Amino acid sequence: MDTIFLNDLRIRTIVGVWEWERRIPQVVSIDLEMAADVRRAAERDHIDATLDYKAVAKRVTRFVEESRFQLVETLAERVAGIVTEEFSVRWVRVAVRKPFAVRGSRDVGICIERGNRTP
Repeated sequence: MDTIFLNDLRIRTIVGVWEWERRIPQVVSIDLEMAADVRRAAERDHIDATLDYKAVAKRVTRFVEESRFQLVETLAERVAGIVTEEFSVRWVRVAVRKPFAVRGSRDVGICIERGNRTP
């Protein structure tokens, strides 16, 4: 199985449990890995034969910008659901990073996998 990936998609949103986090939009970084079989796309050399990662990025960006979750875990779970359900992806890995959430750390976050990677 092949993997289409999208790394470091930076999106401003409200996420966090503390009162100040609920008032100030923060940037989160999202990485996606999505199972795909790209042989047909490679043969046809046409966007209609593959997973349109630009469409995935636009949909995820729109969703995350409008979300107001307390936990990055919830955000990751909902993003995974969008990718698997709306784009017919059978397996996805979603990593959500929240920069500077813990003093002394570049970022914190969560990485989840949903679905089945094998056909």
